[in-house]
Amino acid sequence: MQAGGGGGFFPRGRPRSADTVRLRKRKSALYSAAPGAGGERGPDLIGENIYLVLFTITLRVLNCFLVQTSFVPDEYWQSLEVAHHMVFNYGYLTWEWAEGLRGYSYPLLFATIYRVLQLLAKDDVQLLYLCQLCSWFTWYCCTRTLTNTMETVLTIFALFYYPLEGSKTRSSCKYLTLVALAFIIRPTAVIPWIPLVLWHFWQEQKKVDLVLYSYIPVGLVTLGISLIIDRVFFGEWILVQLKFLKFNVLQNLGTFYGSHPWHWYLTQGLPVILGTHLPFFIHGCIQAPKRYRIFLVVVVWTVLVYSTLSHKEFRFIYPVLPFCMVFCGYSLKQLKTWKKSAITFLLLSNLLPALYTGLIHQRGSLDVMLHMQQLCNNSSNQSWASVFVMMPCHSTPLYSHVHCPLPMRFLQCPPDLTGNESYLDEADIFYSNPLKWLNEEFYNGTLPTHLVFFSVLEQEISSFLALNGYEKTATVFHTHMPQGRIGSHIYIYTRRVK
Repeated sequence: MQAGGGGGFFPRGRPRSADTVRLRKRKSALYSAAPGAGGERGPDLIGENIYLVLFTITLRVLNCFLVQTSFVPDEYWQSLEVAHHMVFNYGYLTWEWAEGLRGYSYPLLFATIYRVLQLLAKDDVQLLYLCQLCSWFTWYCCTRTLTNTMETVLTIFALFYYPLEGSKTRSSCKYLTLVALAFIIRPTAVIPWIPLVLWHFWQEQKKVDLVLYSYIPVGLVTLGISLIIDRVFFGEWILVQLKFLKFNVLQNLGTFYGSHPWHWYLTQGLPVILGTHLPFFIHGCIQAPKRYRIFLVVVVWTVLVYSTLSHKEFRFIYPVLPFCMVFCGYSLKQLKTWKKSAITFLLLSNLLPALYTGLIHQRGSLDVMLHMQQLCNNSSNQSWASVFVMMPCHSTPLYSHVHCPLPMRFLQCPPDLTGNESYLDEADIFYSNPLKWLNEEFYNGTLPTHLVFFSVLEQEISSFLALNGYEKTATVFHTHMPQGRIGSHIYIYTRRVK
């Protein structure tokens, strides 16, 4: 979670206005053709893969419609909100963009989509694949606009070209390009690839050629493109990847947004995102041949590196999920007579959490924006309406979901970069005494017409609401598992016009 600086009703700080499928042959038993096939792929396999592609497309389209909840603030604030600001020239940029910790390469993808929409407005492998498809966490994350999602997608494509023993699609230049793109989008993407790149270099006989014709050209071109893009939008030369690594890894300032014990990824993070795939992953690790050990090294290495950082989130280790699925797929192959039962179990056991997290859990953050968007439908509302979101910072998206320059403010939580140990952000100060904060903030000041907050706050600020003529006009469900500052519902209070 991130935020920008602010104060008063309007935030201060940085100026703002209000796939042809390509099949590959393998020599190992896992990927070999059926007995009697002579090692050649027949027309039946082609037909099967056509249906697999159609099934995948249908499933992912359905996935898009059945994920209507929010996960973490970054899926909006580091992608959609930035892209919206790039195209429409109004909105809000968080403090990272003022500090140059983030790059515009990833938001540019969505900015392009926004621009197109704006114009339109104007006039074995199969088992591995199955494991990945039915993973509840893949379902939950794969359609979201998180940089972690794009990092995972690029990792999957890069693995297709990685020079693994027996691979017929190996291409050093292609896989390194995809890894470099992932690094540009999210610098920590390099973590799982460190052992893979080192292993490739160790195995490569023409090491000098690899460095001169792959490493250096790919690195210079991708980094150069990133520098140019950020130069255009920042207005100055800046290496955001270095600043990102310095902030999140070297200085470990992410602890400002929460910290967990060192073992969290081992005891909670990885088991949760694997879900019912966990026993198959363990079984696959035991049964898998030596050629796959490098993938297990990647999983262990990545989890251990991330464990050294205090700030931990489930999405941070999402990119290791495809590596885990290699072992899950191999496990299913070894089950033989129990294979169909195991596949059925995985599908059914992942269906409920996928649907629940995609349709119900934390959906209020998005549903409440539909109410805010209605204020934009009537042009007369924009002249007098204003919104104050009194929730933990970045609990909702903003202009990327409203699409009009409606005055909106939220509680902010930028970290202190000066080393002040007693620093409290605006959100912390507010929640320490909400009623006092409101009375002081709006003493003889202009009150917002609409207040948005979690239900846990209602009783504590009831006197302020009554005194200033606010009435509850909407109740939006958010979650069945409220905790701390997060309530089960989101309330919208509207001030009566006298």
